[in-house]
Amino acid sequence: MYAMKYMNKQQCVERDEVRNVFRELEILQDIEHVFLVNLWYSFQDEEDMFMVVDLLLGGDLRYHLQQNVQFTEETVKLYICEMALALDYLRNQHIIHRDVKPDNILLDEQGHAHLSDFNIATIIRDGERATALAGTKPYMAPEIFHSFVNRGTGYSFEVDWWSMGVMAYELLRGWRPYDIHSNNPVESLVQLFSTVSVQYAPTWSQGMVRLLRKLLTVSPEHRFSSLTDIQASPYLADIMWDELSQKKVEPGFVPNKGRLHCDPTFELEEMILESRPLHKKKKRLAKNKSRDNSKDSSQSENDYLQECLEAIQQDFVIFNREKLKRSQDPDAPEEAASAPEAPEEADLDTDTDLEGSHFHMCSSVCPSSGSS
Repeated sequence: MYAMKYMNKQQCVERDEVRNVFRELEILQDIEHVFLVNLWYSFQDEEDMFMVVDLLLGGDLRYHLQQNVQFTEETVKLYICEMALALDYLRNQHIIHRDVKPDNILLDEQGHAHLSDFNIATIIRDGERATALAGTKPYMAPEIFHSFVNRGTGYSFEVDWWSMGVMAYELLRGWRPYDIHSNNPVESLVQLFSTVSVQYAPTWSQGMVRLLRKLLTVSPEHRFSSLTDIQASPYLADIMWDELSQKKVEPGFVPNKGRLHCDPTFELEEMILESRPLHKKKKRLAKNKSRDNSKDSSQSENDYLQECLEAIQQDFVIFNREKLKRSQDPDAPEEAASAPEAPEEADLDTDTDLEGSHFHMCSSVCPSSGSS
């Protein structure tokens, strides 16, 4: 079973998001980790680009916060360790995620955390620094704002570890360490970090407070920002890292398997209100082809849009991780060659193709409402 995310090409062009989609695909095709939401296939048709990824049925952490789940210290401690392994892996791959937050941490059925959504991630090599004002403001590290306002030297991998600290604080307390919202001017945020100090709950253990202080250190040079830093924390001395990396450590919070851990109204709206729903695609594309063949192509309503769509069709990279694994393993058993391959062109029908599909049809992997 997989989850499938699909993105409408025309909307991506109109919103100037094509570059982000291509960058996300480029990054996901080259990485795989136990605590990431991994890409398995990518393909396209005339209307949409598709990404088939790990199916995580436990919901995202934002959803559980909105359901008033009370996360214990031990549970948050495990999330910090699992995300530390994921972020350390990304750092070794020269990747800054830039959007670590509860919305982008998905749980599997056992309760383990997986980092998703790489559409604003970036790759930096050989001492390079990122400079773009990118991320979700309440989780963005101080140096991102400082670099933007003062035209500084940029920022690096440390920003993801700050975001993880903000997320861990929010899971424990129910609100974030700084009162930041999307409409706050960037200039005011630079001032905020130098004047407001984080308040830690007196009920938290001293070990957790010390760890969060290290993650929420304003100066990136003194912030915990590597797996080595995290493992050196006395608070985490009892962690069996080898067992953790194999998901052998039992999470303190296990999502109820009898519930749907996302908002079903999103799915219903896509089926009922969306002008071009996925389950009507095959008939719609057939109708479009018939119409296009009957008119002069020079009469296109929007030549620029058509050029963009044709460029996407040409430049889109089809990906099949299963096929890649077989090609890299000369000792793979012969019968593995019969495994199903992802189609180059999506072929989706209302009643037949979806009914027996192994894809969980979901336009953005059951998103819950984001933070302000």
